[in-house]
Amino acid sequence: MKAAFYTGDKTFEIRSVEAQAPAADEVQVQVAYCGVCGTDLHAYHGSMDARIGHNRVIGHEMSGTVTAIGSDVGDVKEGDHVVIRPLKACGECPACKAGHSHICHNLKFLGLDTDGAFQQSWTVPANTVHKIPSSMPLKYGALVEPIAVACHDVRRSRLQAGEDVLVIGGGPIGMLVAMVARKQGGNVIISEVSEQRLAFAQQLGFETINPLNEDLVTTINQKTWDKGADVVFEVSGSQPGVEAMTAAAAVRGRIVMVAIHPNKPQVDMFQFFWRELELLGARVYEGQDFEDAIQMVTNGDIDCESMITDVRALSEITQAFEALSGNPQAMKSLIQVADEIQ
Repeated sequence: MKAAFYTGDKTFEIRSVEAQAPAADEVQVQVAYCGVCGTDLHAYHGSMDARIGHNRVIGHEMSGTVTAIGSDVGDVKEGDHVVIRPLKACGECPACKAGHSHICHNLKFLGLDTDGAFQQSWTVPANTVHKIPSSMPLKYGALVEPIAVACHDVRRSRLQAGEDVLVIGGGPIGMLVAMVARKQGGNVIISEVSEQRLAFAQQLGFETINPLNEDLVTTINQKTWDKGADVVFEVSGSQPGVEAMTAAAAVRGRIVMVAIHPNKPQVDMFQFFWRELELLGARVYEGQDFEDAIQMVTNGDIDCESMITDVRALSEITQAFEALSGNPQAMKSLIQVADEIQ
């Protein structure tokens, strides 16, 4: 089989390797598609070399077909279409014992801390496998993982139908958060500085604000009768986004920190006292979020076709990463890992 190894210096090397037979508690999956995540792009640009080295198969936003199962696996069978929740928890730390294994103190992320899905056969722990309907296009299945991120973010927000929602940042995750929040009944507005992303959001039927052209807080207050946003998702990873998240929030508003900030941002803590705001962290996902994401894709609640920017062959993986770097028009690029899709 073929696998794409990240070898440093913005380079992938396609190699022929042996498929790994599953252990008793593992499942072997023929990977159909794998999406390029923002984390993958960070790896490509070298910012994760200390963690992943220069001989790693990355990738985790995947879909595929089960080709072999271990002797102790009974809930999936060969031929099942699946996606993978790429987390391996220790099971022993305080977080795991409290039922929060997705934020395990010793969490391993498959596709970063282990080899991932930019290979034609991927062997994974059975407890990471989620079945998807055979009627779901496998390229849509490759969106389940980022949709699960959005489902977790929205679930953390405790969003209620009819509440006003501000999504700060209209990249792929911000757009998915907006779609999930809208499905939950939120009145969603997206704040974004890229005109291309604003246009994409408008095509999907969202109200938008460009904070470079109009005052974000004034506009939000006008649209909410001076109340502010009940729920704010900070997805931009920027200092202006952090400043906006507190300024635009309603009294007792909930702010969900989705973005990973490369530097410690300055946060207006006074507003948390003055208006009794809540700041909620949201990291990756839990099993329920994957099941919710699968249901949303099955029901057509996510515009998967619009979210897929392009599909390239595994042999073109370097070109795909090059094309994504700094491209505001891109949402989700998929790599077709399998030679042929059944």
